[in-house]
Amino acid sequence: MIVETLTSPVILFFVLGIFAALIKSDLAIPEAFAKAMSIYLMAAIGLKGGIEVSASGFTPDLATAALAGLALSFLLPFFAFALLTRFGGLGQIDAGAVAAHYGSVSVVTFVTAKEILTGQGLSPAGYMVAVLALMETPAIISGLLLARRGQLNSNTESSGNGLLHEVFANGSVVLLVGSFVIGLIAGKDGFEPVKPLFETGFRGVLCLFLLDMGLVAARRLTQSKKLNARLVALALIIPVTNGALGVTIGTLIGLDVASAAALGILAASASYIAVPAAMRMALPEADPGIYLSMSLGITFPFNIIIGITLFSQLASMIG
Repeated sequence: MIVETLTSPVILFFVLGIFAALIKSDLAIPEAFAKAMSIYLMAAIGLKGGIEVSASGFTPDLATAALAGLALSFLLPFFAFALLTRFGGLGQIDAGAVAAHYGSVSVVTFVTAKEILTGQGLSPAGYMVAVLALMETPAIISGLLLARRGQLNSNTESSGNGLLHEVFANGSVVLLVGSFVIGLIAGKDGFEPVKPLFETGFRGVLCLFLLDMGLVAARRLTQSKKLNARLVALALIIPVTNGALGVTIGTLIGLDVASAAALGILAASASYIAVPAAMRMALPEADPGIYLSMSLGITFPFNIIIGITLFSQLASMIG
């Protein structure tokens, strides 16, 4: 399963983008098309998330797990931001963008973990997919709040309202939340007419999106010396800490071992689809060479190879 994931077209297109940039190829994705792909991916992710919640229905277990996931997604970026600014030496904009990645989730990591756990006889509850969907957006709001904090004059009420408006009316947040609500209302039956667009074409667009992200990340990375040993260390420390916290909270709220492990894995994962798309729109001045290299280049393979096993064993020990 690990080899299959690491050799999937989605990951290999990202590698292709890095390779093309490193050999100084003139390969490039037009900016307008890159923005269109960002809009499409966020709409598709939000829409399918709402459909999953609509299908699973609202139960007490779902409500408890969802509240825990929402709290983790919203609060974890604040912990990451403190480490990134004080220990990692990042500025406010870059730290906010990176922190958003470490509060949101990686769909591929979760899907891989679900398969591995099921193979071990530990099948997470079906509603954990809904928790995954709910954990996509809160971290983006937190990251934007952290990145934009202090840019407006906080001494006046109008400035505070302006900051809140900038965050909650941001295009990426409106699109993710709005498409989630649309999926929740429409359900699977309502999704059928648009399914060919949002499901069949999703992985193909994702491949091209990550090709562009690989190009951008590598080209920014070669021009920047910001990714130092401290940031590499944080790309390992943050997921381990977040994952342990997620497993502990999942156990305390009464989740079974497999679902507690899944919550830990969600907390440990770092988004490389929804958040990069959102940051490209909302924080274009943030350096993709930092946030993509940390989330996709370091944290993702760590979680796939080591993290899933680590958090499942922790959940078994605590449970």
